[in-house]
Amino acid sequence: MSIITNINEMDMRHVCTIFCKQKLSIASILVTIFSCARAPEPYGPVPTSQQIEWQKMETNMFCHFGPNTFTSAEWGDGSEDADIFNPTDMDCRQWARIAKAAGMKGIIITAKHHDGFCLWPNPASSHTVAESSWRGGKGDVLKDLSEACREYGLKFGVYVSPWDRNDPDYGSDRYNEKFRQTLASALGNYGQVFEQWFDGACGEGPNGKRQIYDWPLYHEEVYKHQPDAIIFSDIGPGCRWVGNERGSAGRTCWSTLDVEGFSPGHAPDLDTLNQGNVHGTQWIPAETDVSVRPGWFYKQSEDASVKSVEELLMIWYESVGRNSLLLLNVPPDKRGQLCSVDSAAVVGLRAAIDSITSLDLAAGIRTSATESRGWKFRPGNLTDGDYDTYWTVKDDTRQASVTVWLDSLVEFNRICLQEYIPLGQRVSSFSIDARDSSGMWNRIASETTIGYKRIVLVPKTLSDAVRINIESSHACPVLNNFSLYMDRILPDPPKEKVVNPEWTISLSEEHRIIDLGREAFVSGFVYAPVPNSEFGCIITYNLETSEDGKHWKKVISDDMFDNIVNNPVRQTVMFPKPVWCRYLKLVPLRTNSQTYGISEFDAIR
Repeated sequence: MSIITNINEMDMRHVCTIFCKQKLSIASILVTIFSCARAPEPYGPVPTSQQIEWQKMETNMFCHFGPNTFTSAEWGDGSEDADIFNPTDMDCRQWARIAKAAGMKGIIITAKHHDGFCLWPNPASSHTVAESSWRGGKGDVLKDLSEACREYGLKFGVYVSPWDRNDPDYGSDRYNEKFRQTLASALGNYGQVFEQWFDGACGEGPNGKRQIYDWPLYHEEVYKHQPDAIIFSDIGPGCRWVGNERGSAGRTCWSTLDVEGFSPGHAPDLDTLNQGNVHGTQWIPAETDVSVRPGWFYKQSEDASVKSVEELLMIWYESVGRNSLLLLNVPPDKRGQLCSVDSAAVVGLRAAIDSITSLDLAAGIRTSATESRGWKFRPGNLTDGDYDTYWTVKDDTRQASVTVWLDSLVEFNRICLQEYIPLGQRVSSFSIDARDSSGMWNRIASETTIGYKRIVLVPKTLSDAVRINIESSHACPVLNNFSLYMDRILPDPPKEKVVNPEWTISLSEEHRIIDLGREAFVSGFVYAPVPNSEFGCIITYNLETSEDGKHWKKVISDDMFDNIVNNPVRQTVMFPKPVWCRYLKLVPLRTNSQTYGISEFDAIR
């Protein structure tokens, strides 16, 4: 097959011959050439204009803030006194200033978490900032943050959890109406809301009942006040959970999903959420939520555990670079400000991204393709920097190649590709070849999906030409960007951290025991599941202590590691008062798998 550069050569000659015989001007020829080619029909489900603009945001900030900030809990139980929420120097303009410096496009705030406490004076609830002594009961976090976002040119979003561990009506039909009123209050008084974040968690209320959520009612209320809002949940409808809280979308990641028979909190399996459905019936792209810290709410004990710039950069590659949006949690501290350690990390991430992407080694470079649809859809559109121009081929073509001819030998290790998603997601597999100094072509990558954006990490390569081979596509491929970058910050993925317990751990099917070697006062314990493994987690447990290893005392009974399935990180549990003992026994009561692992189980002295 001959190489076609910018336009099919035979078509060009034919058109020019016709126009020359008719003695028409060059301008007339060009106008006809540009207008004669027909754009491809959309394939499958396609995004709304709001979903397209949402995807272009690429990175947003999550702010978990509430009573848990002051109790060091991940999930409050709803019994917290309203006065415990008392930031000493809250400054939402500082949040917005840092978000802007970090390249974020929007901020989503936990307006109401599972404990039921509302960060605004919600008239549908009696558990809000209005009942606290903070600012004399006149404080309003949503007001302050929405105004700060507008000042700094950021979009404003809210997280409102339907689970409420405080409201006595939870578990009854009355609660659905109350939650509708809560949504109306949060969404109707603070200007435009770009994303409504729904957590699907559904626990028992104080009356022992589970709430049957009226999702159609909730969605209707959201769109009534914010018709352009993207609604997040396990299954959308605006965007979906990526299936983990590690910050990693699937290497195969479709923006389409099948949702028939599912609902928020009762979603497809995690692998499906991570990868999407290849022929999914609805366009519901993935959003990757992850915290800059081990936990979601601020804890001073985690100041030394904030993710490094290198770790965050890898998360960016595995989220934004895998057809997902990154929602990075940066929790305010007890002052009501973002901690300097967190701020340095996220601003450092933006500096790293900018240093990598500021020089596109392929910008404006000559291209050619095995086929093109005509001048309007020439391969040169891939390197022109215009989102709305693209290269495509004939309707019945499913395999094609495009080559970028570099001016000289160039060193790179990152390749960025984009599909023009207004016409749907099409490519299911592709490969990348690079030509070396001897003129030989070498395969440097083979991947599956592309979507809005795909960044392929390849070994450091020296080449004067790069070829993208579309191996399979469900309709004619439509690509609108190709970029080459050199990342000198993170040339190789970071190695996984290995945790070595300090004391001997006795293993059995029923429990785990620590022998401290001698008796001592113990203030609590830490537990961590095996990270990124097939092993499950302990969800609920008993913790017992003993002085002799024979007679045991139950210190904690039937307690829960909050959110550990979604965020399997190190858990710190403090006893009500120090306990004199030599042995600690962790007894699992409920796990999320028949097999589970422990990477760390230590005593706190």
